[in-house]
Amino acid sequence: MGIVNIDEELHDQIRKASSVSSRSINAQAAFWIRIGLLCEMNPTLSFNEIVVRELRAAGVEEVAVKAMAIKAA
Repeated sequence: MGIVNIDEELHDQIRKASSVSSRSINAQAAFWIRIGLLCEMNPTLSFNEIVVRELRAAGVEEVAVKAMAIKAA
């Protein structure tokens, strides 16, 4: 494991994204690095296709989601 130097603006964006995705700052940076690597290695796949492929490889099963109607107040 090593140290990666990044500029303050990128660190700020990682911090903001980590709070939205409920990840630590390090986990968010690692996620972005991994996805970036996978995107470069698979340029014909979309981000969503890569995420689905990784989820399936990890054994995550697809679950049917029922559409919910939102009633106007």
